[in-house]
Amino acid sequence: MKVCIIGNGGREHALAWKLHHSPSVTDVYVVPGNAGMTSIATVVNLDWKNRDTLLAWLLDYKIDLVVIGPELPLVEGLSDAIRSVGIPVFGPSQQASRLEGSKSFAKDIMRRYVIPTAKYEVCQDVETGKGIIHQWGVPIVLKRDGLWGGKGVTICETFTDAERVLKEMLSSSEESVVIEEYMRGQEVSLLSFVDGTHVLPMIGARDHKRLLDHDEGPNTGGMGAYAPVPELDGTLEQTIVDTIVKPIVKAMAEEGHPYVGCLYTGLMLTEEGPKVVEFNARFGDPETQVLLPLVQSDLGVIMHATAMGQLEGMSLEWSKQYASCVILASEGYPQQPVTGQRITGDIHTIDTVSMVFHSGTTYETDHYVTQGGRVLGVVGLGNTLEQSLEHAYERVSMIDFEGRQYRKDIGESSIGFCIHTQYRKNSIDKEYN
Repeated sequence: MKVCIIGNGGREHALAWKLHHSPSVTDVYVVPGNAGMTSIATVVNLDWKNRDTLLAWLLDYKIDLVVIGPELPLVEGLSDAIRSVGIPVFGPSQQASRLEGSKSFAKDIMRRYVIPTAKYEVCQDVETGKGIIHQWGVPIVLKRDGLWGGKGVTICETFTDAERVLKEMLSSSEESVVIEEYMRGQEVSLLSFVDGTHVLPMIGARDHKRLLDHDEGPNTGGMGAYAPVPELDGTLEQTIVDTIVKPIVKAMAEEGHPYVGCLYTGLMLTEEGPKVVEFNARFGDPETQVLLPLVQSDLGVIMHATAMGQLEGMSLEWSKQYASCVILASEGYPQQPVTGQRITGDIHTIDTVSMVFHSGTTYETDHYVTQGGRVLGVVGLGNTLEQSLEHAYERVSMIDFEGRQYRKDIGESSIGFCIHTQYRKNSIDKEYN
């Protein structure tokens, strides 16, 4: 099977790597790809926005499956265009992608189909928004309605900040802003393969959105992740699938927009139970970089079955290990990244304990330089969460570029849980043995 991936980030590098090692896949192409992928895939210098050229290339090369990585091509209807020429696509239609492309659309459909999420209102003017803010109190969450690369959400701690952010959002290109109650709890991501009807969930992952340690600083596209999430056991995962994932898949089908591809469900584990924070219409970045190294099934088979509506009866095999990812970002990210910095260290070796996925790099003469906000995703593997983090940070210490920034607390929120759970297990074992 010939597979073409659309995209050029760390997520797409991880997909290309995994599909390269899938027995069902003979050739992997990436459009436009990046400099770090060339050893595992054919990088094709095409612009996906030039649809006629792309479609002609896909047909000429007899591509069997197209995997669309980023959200923008999905929201702009690329999957529909590719399907129209008879090529299977892993990725939802333009209408189904509105689950990510419009936060108000997603919230409204959750309200209609009684899917648990935070209380919200959609406002188009400042005065109405200010009234809602003062009625609900702070902290409060303000969300831009469209796509903002994971950076369109602001948690406001004071009325002054909330009013300022509201004005800024409505004075930009946004026609509406979603105002949402602040939910307390632990965040987790559950990604699922969805073929329009059937759901095949993955294991849970946890992203770290804020730029700085201890969840300080601005929101980013993601500064690190790990999987599995110890707090998300089988019972809780099944509850999420039954009360949230399957209902939204059924809702989209009933609305006439069956969902096909990867459905990313961002969740808050509250005292009242799991609630939806957001839906994304694709693999998460950097969640993909920690999930795919743990998949032991043939990813090509699973993705093709998803695209063809044939997931029923299929299952996923998972490694018993943990995976952690630390993002190395450029100075100035997420506002104004400084690029063009020479990268030193081993950014290619993939072994049993660590690997590196390229997000924003390019090759110049005899070395790599930074070309983007998020530059590299450094992944560690281990038999425990702590061990996977040790391997990730050990690899981080071997890579450098001027202005490099990264979080040093990835996984800390779950390490205490792991220690507590193991302590309780040991105590019970001693009591009954």
